[in-house]
Amino acid sequence: MKCVLYIVLFFFSWFCAKTQIKGFPKRYINNLFNDTTSTSKPQFIYYPVLAYAPETSFEIGLSGLHVHYAKNDTTNRLSEMNAFVFFTFAKQYGGFFEHALYSDKNKWFFLGKMKFQSFPLSYFGIGTNTTQKIARVDAFQIQLKERILHKIAHDFYGGLEFDFHSLSNVSFHEVRSSDFIPPPGSHGSNNIGLGFGLLHDNRHNVLNVRKGFFAETALLHYSTHFGSDFEFTTIITDWRLFRPVRKRNVLAFQFLGQVTLGHPPFNQMALMGGETIMRGYYTGRYRDKNLAAFQIEYRMLPFSFVKRLGATLFAGTATVSNEIGNFQSKNLVLAGGAGLRFLLFPKKDVWTRVDLGLTKEGHGIYIYVGEAF
Repeated sequence: MKCVLYIVLFFFSWFCAKTQIKGFPKRYINNLFNDTTSTSKPQFIYYPVLAYAPETSFEIGLSGLHVHYAKNDTTNRLSEMNAFVFFTFAKQYGGFFEHALYSDKNKWFFLGKMKFQSFPLSYFGIGTNTTQKIARVDAFQIQLKERILHKIAHDFYGGLEFDFHSLSNVSFHEVRSSDFIPPPGSHGSNNIGLGFGLLHDNRHNVLNVRKGFFAETALLHYSTHFGSDFEFTTIITDWRLFRPVRKRNVLAFQFLGQVTLGHPPFNQMALMGGETIMRGYYTGRYRDKNLAAFQIEYRMLPFSFVKRLGATLFAGTATVSNEIGNFQSKNLVLAGGAGLRFLLFPKKDVWTRVDLGLTKEGHGIYIYVGEAF
């Protein structure tokens, strides 16, 4: 129901663009669906979001996206910033801001996000032997993560990384297990991580990669010496390969791995599921200290018979474990699905996606600007 209202709102805007609405709404919708901006010029859109879910009641939000080339030079890589703020009739609220910014000549790369929210989370326990939701977690979350990377050589970057996580006002409700033991960090925590990252990136458009290779390895250490409540280290590896198929289509691969050494709180363990990998599973449906995930996606952008519509097919598998050597094939879970695409900015090749992810436990619907990876 939550995403259905979003889809209805989106296509209502498309309908309005084809009618004779006058004034500001007409100009806004015309700019949204008719890309008349020069390829080199920045573009910005914003749109309202209306949603509904039983646990949150009605949700009202505002989303925005800004894309540009440094110094309006299209030989630079496309930079993007997107934001979303919302509140619900159940007195929940939150905001997200993400960016991937390239400087002139792609010498600097700034990759980061900021998130705050007072929103219920579903907790299923730790490990692969979890069969159902154990509790609902109410909490206030803040995350600030930034990577400042400088070009070392052709398409290779290196630099510093910073991560701050705060979880407060934590309470577990609707506990369904008589022998429930609160996980580490169940009373809240503040953790600061410092580290470094190495990156190979030759993508020209991070929102829709037609051809390229992305590989990142990052190490973050969270220490009581930095003011953290927990002492642990995370190592994250993210490899993505994109290969064109004929003129319009793309075959994309991603491997994502996370290794955690030490004793992390439950909210900073490796989380499986969400809008980017293992779509169809709730974010955190499976969690543990270590994660291995792989996905493949075939993108048809656009269809041969219409310029602004496309589709994708995707599938993935993943598992979590408490020790690096404990990954077992019998614990792999599968996810797959399909999606529709609408070409939002034709001159910059930026698409809006609507994905339906399917798993043995149910499904999930995801609506975002830009591809999942």
